[in-house]
Amino acid sequence: MRMMVTFTALAACSASPAPQATAAGPPTYGYSVENVFPHDGAAFTQGLIFRDGHLYESTGLHGQSTIRQVRLEDGAVLRSAALPPELFGEGLASWGGELVSITWRDGLGFRWDRETFRRTGEFRYPGEGWGLTQDGRRLIMSDGTPVLRFLDPATFRELGRVTVTVNGQPLRNLNELEWVKGEIFANVWLTDYIARIDPETGEVKGWIDLSRLVASVDRHSEENVLNGIAYDEAGDRLFVTGKNWPSLYQIRIEPPPGQS
Repeated sequence: MRMMVTFTALAACSASPAPQATAAGPPTYGYSVENVFPHDGAAFTQGLIFRDGHLYESTGLHGQSTIRQVRLEDGAVLRSAALPPELFGEGLASWGGELVSITWRDGLGFRWDRETFRRTGEFRYPGEGWGLTQDGRRLIMSDGTPVLRFLDPATFRELGRVTVTVNGQPLRNLNELEWVKGEIFANVWLTDYIARIDPETGEVKGWIDLSRLVASVDRHSEENVLNGIAYDEAGDRLFVTGKNWPSLYQIRIEPPPGQS
């Protein structure tokens, strides 16, 4: 999520521990890779969605933050809009014919026409912005804390909150979000896991362990972490990538050991 100039301090004081399988804990799911697609290795991926046959991606870093439409098959950037250079782009969601994006510490979000990439509006929110998704009724935003906020897509007014927990303990560093079949999938920053979250209770119902995938990626820096989840509802396809990763992976979730 952040630039890794603060990686050591954050890892020491605020990182969520890597999930550990226990008899009482949430189950851990594996994965299989069904397809691999090119991805712009210069994209510091913050948000990722799939709509109408295309990927839409938000990238971060000051002076490099963009909103872009990407062709899945070859990773080509078909169109792009830059954020003001002083802003650090974060999560991305779609709503109707719009894209909605947020920024890290500026409390400022934007609306974009999805066809033209023309900026159509902006809004304010308190605190930080990390990930963004929607459930068909509300936008859902993460801010690095264990709390997810539910927001009115028209006004960005807060409609409610839920605290994400694992065995009753708050889970911090919730990052990129995606709505998948009634669950919230969340990258957990500084780990190689995706949390599967019950949106009503905030309880983590399971983990997806992508540590083998992360280990296989040719990463050039500690900051090139797993980040980016997109779900193609029509095709029932799940995609994942990371910051500055040269590939995007279509994966299928595998049941925990001993379960069919």
